[in-house]
Amino acid sequence: MAKVIGAVDINRERCKGCDLCVVACPCDVLKLQPKEVNDRGYHFVTDENPDKCIGCAACATVCPDGCITVYRVVEK
Repeated sequence: MAKVIGAVDINRERCKGCDLCVVACPCDVLKLQPKEVNDRGYHFVTDENPDKCIGCAACATVCPDGCITVYRVVEK
């Protein structure tokens, strides 16, 4: 059976830390960076557990600024 593995690419400079993607992720892959901020002064999202990503793209769908791109790879 094929296994789907996902990878999340986050544009940290455009992220405004709205936390919608963190809530939408069913696998707890994403987390807001608690101490660091981007050039715009926002706490940005980071992929805390990238190995858990299933490539569902729920995070990219809810992102209002289009900061997230999800890639899917099917391993046979």
